[in-house]
Amino acid sequence: MDILKVTTPRGLELKGAIFGDDTNDTALVMLTGICSNVFQNELLYTTGRLLEKNGITCIIAHAHDSFSCFAYTDFSTGKQKHAGTFNDDFNMVYEDVEIYVKYAKEQMGFKNIILGGHSLGSNKIIHYLGNTPDDFVDYFIVSSPVDIMHWWKIMPNIDKCFDMAKSWAETGRGDDLLPFLFGGFSPMTANTVLGFYNADNLKNCPVLSNEGETDSLYNIKPNGAFVIGAKDSVTGESPKAFMEALNNWTKDPKHNTVIEVPDASHIFYGKHKEYSEVVLKCIKSYLHKNDFALV
Repeated sequence: MDILKVTTPRGLELKGAIFGDDTNDTALVMLTGICSNVFQNELLYTTGRLLEKNGITCIIAHAHDSFSCFAYTDFSTGKQKHAGTFNDDFNMVYEDVEIYVKYAKEQMGFKNIILGGHSLGSNKIIHYLGNTPDDFVDYFIVSSPVDIMHWWKIMPNIDKCFDMAKSWAETGRGDDLLPFLFGGFSPMTANTVLGFYNADNLKNCPVLSNEGETDSLYNIKPNGAFVIGAKDSVTGESPKAFMEALNNWTKDPKHNTVIEVPDASHIFYGKHKEYSEVVLKCIKSYLHKNDFALV
């Protein structure tokens, strides 16, 4: 694994990670979820290593400041932990995804580009794919996307975080970290909390909340796969039905695949190997242009 650096048109240097090199024909560009980077999220590392071993380059695409590690104490365990994104700019999602895709296509010269995402990273790639005029992406893999407004209602500390974030932003403390974890899992600045709530460009999976848009899904040009854990608690009572609903909003549902990973949670904890094998199988199937079915 090597560190990859790309610079956005606004001048921000994004730091990603790359498994493999440009001698391969195919690359997966994988957008990370919130509070997630390759050092903190074993799912990303496991997937990158497996693809590299099979002749497929994997670019882990960290968004705005996602590469940075912030150390904090988890007082429930008394141990130090590290998290990724605590300062994100959701207005720049399209630009952040686009720069990685263009780098893979124009700078590294990959013939086949697969665009993937996990959790909020999936919402980011849906936004990009549904709005780009380019045809750089050949296939997509959407994993564990989030209905943001439903998620906002079920996560702990949300109202407390939101109220404090508004108060701090109004008093000039928008760039300060809140004194408790957003949603019970992520350190986050006040401005990032408000940006998350107001990120209309990422409210593109409104299966449960009915709050958002579906045009981005319909406008996606390539075909692909929707991957979900069978025990994903963020997607309601039936994770697979959640993903089938997303697929039904696409232009050509019958040419996409919905895949459920048994006994897997939203973050595929303990199922990283199984997830990475599904991703590999999806890519191989696309490259060989074979129809397949996964349970």
